[in-house]
Amino acid sequence: MKVETEIITACIRKDGKAEFELYRLCYSYLMSICLRYTNNREEAKEMLNMGFFKILTNLEKYQLETSFKAWVNKVMVNTLIDEYRKKKVHKEHVQYVEDYEKIEEDTQVNSALVKMDVEQIHTLIMKLPPVSQKVFNMYAIDGFSHKEIAEVLGITEGTSRWHLNFSRQKLQKMILQINPTLYKIAIG
Repeated sequence: MKVETEIITACIRKDGKAEFELYRLCYSYLMSICLRYTNNREEAKEMLNMGFFKILTNLEKYQLETSFKAWVNKVMVNTLIDEYRKKKVHKEHVQYVEDYEKIEEDTQVNSALVKMDVEQIHTLIMKLPPVSQKVFNMYAIDGFSHKEIAEVLGITEGTSRWHLNFSRQKLQKMILQINPTLYKIAIG
């Protein structure tokens, strides 16, 4: 995603054509983020529009010396998390695990995933329970720490670790159901 400084400057001036061009340039990237955090394409589109509105209304806060892609990623993820918090549905389904043992932080990427299509991986992640899905996305894909996840979702760090471990185990089982020959790779 390459966005020229002139487009950003024009968007700050509320130039409609520039705003449309920025939307066009960012759409695919932002949609991929939204699809990781939502249950369906319609909800993802709704979230994308909410996030893009926040991007436009806060564009004057963007500092040109930082990566625009990283900045819009942060705004979009924060929008998705804010909306998730508003729903508060997850509170009923959160399992609080205070004394969960610290898991290995430097776990290697499961090489079985390399052999799978991105759509297959996304489909499997979407089958995880909502909180586990959010924790997995935030930790494994967006690079949040357990401390940050705990603060954002209103859970403890131990609970965040539990959800990450649960997600990994559940994904491993689903991968093995798809292709049992990956057993040796998946348990690696």
